Amino acid sequence: MSDSITLAARNVRGVPAAVVSAKPVVLPAPGRGEDLQVRVSAPATGGDLPVVVLSHGSGSSMNGYGPLADHWAAHGFVVVQPTHLDSRTLALPADDPRTPGIWRVRVADLVRVLDELAVLEAAIPGLAGRVDRARVAVAGHSWGAQSASMLLGARVLGPDGAPGEDMSDPRVTAGVLLAAPGLGDELTPFAREHLPFMTPSFAAMTPPTLVVAGDNDHSRLTTRGPDWFTDPYTHSPAPKSLLTLAGGEHSLGGVAGYEAGETTDENPTRVALLQRLTTAFLHSALHPGDTSWKAVMSELEADPDPLATLRTK
Repeated sequence: MSDSITLAARNVRGVPAAVVSAKPVVLPAPGRGEDLQVRVSAPATGGDLPVVVLSHGSGSSMNGYGPLADHWAAHGFVVVQPTHLDSRTLALPADDPRTPGIWRVRVADLVRVLDELAVLEAAIPGLAGRVDRARVAVAGHSWGAQSASMLLGARVLGPDGAPGEDMSDPRVTAGVLLAAPGLGDELTPFAREHLPFMTPSFAAMTPPTLVVAGDNDHSRLTTRGPDWFTDPYTHSPAPKSLLTLAGGEHSLGGVAGYEAGETTDENPTRVALLQRLTTAFLHSALHPGDTSWKAVMSELEADPDPLATLRTK
């Protein structure tokens, strides 16, 4: 049974910590064609810090998503941001032979980050010994959400409709998927030709996940409307939560950056809401017994000025 809850933004409780950040941390990546460049951000103090691996959208890089990365780091998380091969900072030609397989390389980038957490921990002076590598979540926006979902158990369907390779990672125990592409049954001709991997099944995506969608997010990749971005919630097993932002377009108010040119629906209040809810969700998902998520839902349920709706299962 799903619960519908009405939401509005409030200031995040608590005083944010000072954040330290290091970039680029370079991880050797034989066979990739480019070593993997990563940014690591973390609170300057505190211990037992859980990890959030954040996968950027198409064309972005480790330098993007400051509104989320900075906020999460200031509220107790080690945030790791790899630069994928599709980043504009790498200027990979469209006819590069790696292009058709970039979706797989993206997933491999996230796995490489998990494999090298000790190296990344050592990249920030004073961080060693303060990271809880047993508490790991993945997050992503747009193509990054598709990449992150694979570590949570989503699988790409083959031409015969059978699920492809299982690329899930047991080290990942929670996820946040922002504007994640939906099912592949109603793709546009452009998407069918250029993005044949965009045929996901969410049936085996079992870890707790917060799915975020905008109700004004119209994609040229599907003939469906904004409800396409709710598919990771609708077609996956519980426990899941779906946050639908009123008026939200693909940038969800501006999560890609403080001054990102691709933000078409700039709305600082919407971003503040996302900061608050994603932080509460991550705290509760990674710390059994933490009541942040329940508390924020209870508080927001009675809010008279909704910015979004929240459903849970």
